[in-house]
Amino acid sequence: MTDLRHYDVIVSPSITEKSTLVSEQNQVVFNVAKGASKPEIKAAVEALFGVKVKAVNTLLRKGKVKRFRGFAGKQKDVKKAIVTLADGQSIDVSTGI
Repeated sequence: MTDLRHYDVIVSPSITEKSTLVSEQNQVVFNVAKGASKPEIKAAVEALFGVKVKAVNTLLRKGKVKRFRGFAGKQKDVKKAIVTLADGQSIDVSTGI
């Protein structure tokens, strides 16, 4: 039985040009909760996807200031996790959990 907190840690997969490039090095990129730590992210990925995680790197992308109809607005800050999988492991992010 997976812990429901794992679903709160991993928000969504990040599907960008860079994330598809790092998938060749056996890495997957996820948007995660801002307060999530590396051990929590590792436990969530291993529990939800049934894979072995070798390493977790995180980064905090600050929200940009954008203008819309003359008014300045700010995008949200996003925390991303680059998860390196053990050899022979893979996650297909195009399908849901």
